[in-house]
Amino acid sequence: MSKSVTEIQQSFRQLRLVETAEGLPELLRKAEQNSWTYLEFIENMTDSEIKKREEKSIEKRLNWARFPYYRPLHMFQIEEQDALTERQLKQLREYEWLEQNYNLILLGPPGAGKTLLSVGLGIEAIQKGFQVSFVTMGELIHLLKTEEYVNKAKIQLKRLRASDLVIIDDIMYMAMDQREATLFFQLIHQLYEQSSLILTSNRSPEEWTEIVGNQGMMTAILDRLLHRVEVVHMNNESYRLKNQQKIFKE
Repeated sequence: MSKSVTEIQQSFRQLRLVETAEGLPELLRKAEQNSWTYLEFIENMTDSEIKKREEKSIEKRLNWARFPYYRPLHMFQIEEQDALTERQLKQLREYEWLEQNYNLILLGPPGAGKTLLSVGLGIEAIQKGFQVSFVTMGELIHLLKTEEYVNKAKIQLKRLRASDLVIIDDIMYMAMDQREATLFFQLIHQLYEQSSLILTSNRSPEEWTEIVGNQGMMTAILDRLLHRVEVVHMNNESYRLKNQQKIFKE
């Protein structure tokens, strides 16, 4: 006795082939329209399952990354700045630096495109199969200080420590006390040669010691951050001002 399409869909769900179950009616229609062989039908069915699983995996990792906005790398207009050449951007997009645990430090004034570039690289890294976390420096310090007793902080930091790429935005924009500096050092030590970091800042690493106030601690942090690193100086005109939307038309 042959089963109905609905019964076969339920069997696929029991086998945890949820995407195949959902798409089965459409696959059957295509198979009939195109006179697929059994082998072609199975090939299309498995390809569809894999593709949809990958799409859902990317969607989940994008949610976990906690980007402040979704702006793919093509929205970074390299022709409007001189911090990177086309060749250098292409090299970054090959992500060998990420596989080798290199860090990237983006320096420049507010509005220079540092966050836009870091988010674009992070989104593309996720699409290539990497796990990424984005956090501002202020948020990170708060998470580290509350990890012991706030479950949400524990979950976010667990994902961050498991990430292939960690993006810390606006690093060293404010002073840190001794406890905050210690917690930050411990995190950097845990990530050292395990994950890559993209750091954005409007202050050079030479100025970071003044903000921490503990030269020995900052030296230890810098030793790990600058061991394998590329520093990009983005001192061009503010991207936001250049692309501002006005109320009054000229």
